[in-house]
Amino acid sequence: MERYMDMADKMEKISVNGIEIELTRKNIKNLYLKVHPPNGRVKVSAPKSMNEDSIRAFVVSKLSWIKKHQERLKKQKRIAEKEYVSGESHYFLGQPYLLNVVYTNKRLQGVEIRDNKYLDLFVRKNTPKNLRERVMMEWYRSQLKKLIPPLIEKWEPIMGVEVKEFGVKRMKTRWGTCNPAAKRIWINLELAKKNPICLEYIVVHEMVHLLEGSHNARFKAYMDKFMPSWRVVKAELNGFL
Repeated sequence: MERYMDMADKMEKISVNGIEIELTRKNIKNLYLKVHPPNGRVKVSAPKSMNEDSIRAFVVSKLSWIKKHQERLKKQKRIAEKEYVSGESHYFLGQPYLLNVVYTNKRLQGVEIRDNKYLDLFVRKNTPKNLRERVMMEWYRSQLKKLIPPLIEKWEPIMGVEVKEFGVKRMKTRWGTCNPAAKRIWINLELAKKNPICLEYIVVHEMVHLLEGSHNARFKAYMDKFMPSWRVVKAELNGFL
């Protein structure tokens, strides 16, 4: 087992059974372990008073869980590298669909759900992969833009806040962001593929930032008040233990 300090970002790191752990000490009571997508980076948050041997023992006890989730993320990454050809499995709102590519010059390019089983992707003949992907992403975007406004309208009177603007974009490391000054929230395009409760959780999360800008105790108290099950949904999205 090795231990060293990364001076560039002041992140303390330890190595346990060959797995590098990013360790952060906080004013908290419990240990938290998280495996980050897309590459399975492992982070541990620990109470400031806890000694390193206890932290290591905790990590060792969870090695099988860590490796399981790292393997799952590797598999997801391989699956994510789509070719956008017929027969592939693509998700929408948490449900798998079979992709059916239809080459046609007789209609607009787009996507339609058929028989609750297929996603028919209509594109022009000889459309390359990157353009087939673009049509799919624009369809996902259009669906989210229909789903998000009712959620905002639902939660604004409950939370006593106002969202002046929202947007959808692809983000590599975040499910959403909020600009409190502009009262604007951004939602990750990938949420179109997730269970609808995950989308609602992120919308609520970003709207809470209109009340509290950081992820402190006040922020968590708001989340507990408005969405008591938020930790369970967060676990589904991020692989928390």
